[in-house]
Amino acid sequence: MAATSLLPRLIMPKVEEALEDTRIVVLQGARQVGKSTLASQIVAERGGVAVTLDDPTARAFARSDPVGFVEQAPGDLLVIDELQRAPELVVALKASVDRDQRPGRFLVTGSANLLDLASTHESLAGRTERIDLYPLSQREVDRRGGSFIDAALSGETFAHHESALRREDYVDRVSAGGYPEALRRATAQRRADWYANYVSQIVRRDAPDISGLQRLADLPRLLRLIAARMGSTMVWSSLAADAGIPRRTLDPYIALLGTLYLTHVLPAWSTNLTSREVKQPKVFLVDSGLAASLVGATAEALTPGSALLGPLMECFVVGELRRQQTWAAQRTTMHHYRDSRGVEVDVVLEAPDGRVVGIEVKAAATVRASDVRGLAALRDRLGDRFIAGYILYAGGAAVAAGDRIRAVPLDVLWSA
Repeated sequence: MAATSLLPRLIMPKVEEALEDTRIVVLQGARQVGKSTLASQIVAERGGVAVTLDDPTARAFARSDPVGFVEQAPGDLLVIDELQRAPELVVALKASVDRDQRPGRFLVTGSANLLDLASTHESLAGRTERIDLYPLSQREVDRRGGSFIDAALSGETFAHHESALRREDYVDRVSAGGYPEALRRATAQRRADWYANYVSQIVRRDAPDISGLQRLADLPRLLRLIAARMGSTMVWSSLAADAGIPRRTLDPYIALLGTLYLTHVLPAWSTNLTSREVKQPKVFLVDSGLAASLVGATAEALTPGSALLGPLMECFVVGELRRQQTWAAQRTTMHHYRDSRGVEVDVVLEAPDGRVVGIEVKAAATVRASDVRGLAALRDRLGDRFIAGYILYAGGAAVAAGDRIRAVPLDVLWSA
């Protein structure tokens, strides 16, 4: 893909809307997901000044004279790229927007969850709107709008959805991922080289900027161990043992990976109807291409019998849903469900009013009766709260699988 930087980002209208009524808009996400490109488009449309703190001169100015730095574009929008590189600016930003409360004064970006950092959490609270930007979604890659989440919660059955894609096509998308720079690489090996350098640069540059942890060099290994456990509930003591990190000191490292937008947690969900739910979360890499690279899973290796295919496909679907949550009209929380009897649902989407959509992910081109078990159990326990259940699979057509449950080609996430 030669022009990923020009692909429309579906979060753009939300950023523009926030600038109309919010003093500081915080656009944050991992390195290389397109924050700077989106911010540049905003400046081109609205006018203003853009400064990146990756530039040593700008960073020195910010650190030596924070007040002068934030006041360098009076009356105009000031974009500050990579704010986490000069946290000294936070106090100056707070003072500036408290004096002048006009909306749309600052658009700041960060390759870390700025509002989770101790240096920014209290100072910017109540003055900002946070907008997360993830790697490209498949809707953006294919230049499509819309949201599967909104359609699903409206009760859409997708009964007539058909797809020409097959397992090999999905595997190609899973292994490529959504980072624009990775998608520009012509071969899988070149993408793997890019991902390796990407992780190395984050560990060398961004992690030290926001964390004083002593074992930052262990982060790539910890990421690989998490990638190898995707799709399973996380047993923290086992992860700590394999990583060689004492269990009592593991949590800050896990939190750091989330703050850097490299991983995200899918918490366990409870129906409140039984006490047998399993409470452990699942942890996924934010991008399936990065996950595949970390575990050495090429598209050629992801055959139907591969033990990695199912977890990577689940990572891909969870990542796509996470991206769509940022622009969907319907707010949702996302969880997984599993009880002690082995009844499980890969993804549970819940609306604020209690409506629920369940999603199972299958890499096969056929659906078995056992694939329906978890969704049917969830439906029977929730009654009318259960809007729909979908088995996303590699087949070519939608197939009814029970009351309010349907098997649908996986590309319904972005093509319907």
